[in-house]
Amino acid sequence: MSHFTCRAPATPDVLLDNDKVKVTRWNFTDGAETGWHTHGWDYVVVPLADGKLIAELPGGQQSESTLTLNVPYFRKEGAEHNIINASGKDFAFIEIEIKP
Repeated sequence: MSHFTCRAPATPDVLLDNDKVKVTRWNFTDGAETGWHTHGWDYVVVPLADGKLIAELPGGQQSESTLTLNVPYFRKEGAEHNIINASGKDFAFIEIEIKP
C-alpha cells in the first residue's frame, strides 16, 4: 500500500527488545504520524498523556480514539493503519509488542 503525506513523522525510541517483547516509546508532535504499518505481533499501548489519535485504515476509513493517561489497551496482531496525533499538542505512548 503506497501512501504519501506531508505530516511530520512520529519518532520511535526502542526501550527494550528481547526474545519475549519489544517496548517502544512513540513520540508525536502535534499532527505527526507513524506511517502505514501492519502489526506482526499482539500489542499493548499505554498512553503517557491524555490525547486523541486518528487511525487511517485500509480502504480509506478512519477511526478516532480518545486516550487516557496510563489507561492501556490491547490489539491483536494484523492491525494495519497509520496513526496520527490529533491531540492539539505533543503526545507519546509506550507500545509493548508481545512476541510468540
